[in-house]
Amino acid sequence: MCRAAVESVAENTGDGVVGPMFYGLLFGAPGALAYKAVNTLDSMVGYRHGRYLELGWAGARLDDLANLVPARLTVVAAAVASGAPAKTLTTALGYGALSSSPNAGYAEAAFAGALGLRLGGTNVYGGVARPGAVLGDGRAPAADDIRRAVRLMRGLCGLLAVVALLVGRGRLG
Repeated sequence: MCRAAVESVAENTGDGVVGPMFYGLLFGAPGALAYKAVNTLDSMVGYRHGRYLELGWAGARLDDLANLVPARLTVVAAAVASGAPAKTLTTALGYGALSSSPNAGYAEAAFAGALGLRLGGTNVYGGVARPGAVLGDGRAPAADDIRRAVRLMRGLCGLLAVVALLVGRGRLG
């Protein structure tokens, strides 16, 4: 449960904060809304089987494409906000591409490095074990690591807010 919570915080930092901010800075509110629409489409019907196969496949690929830059920006922002930039970057670069997702693995690996944890591995869905890549070389997450992950996410959000303000001022002035 602790691993799932930390992984969720990491992935949702990219999907729910960095992605919308990135597209919002580039294209304003319509860009942020369009990004969230693509991201929501993937969340709702981005499945590899069943009745949503074709729509789900398209939504998932579009989301993968839309997240290429934000996922990597999440790594950089996590490195700066973490206080352990070298470990965060080396873990993200060494493990991020091992995930089945072309993007989520980078955010999760960055958080693993920043927090000194090991994320990923085998997950069980409906009683069926699905092996996955291990991300990071630290210890398994414990309950307090959920708070640490949220603290990292909040620090990252604060950093991005300052960057957004500076970029906005640069456009206006």
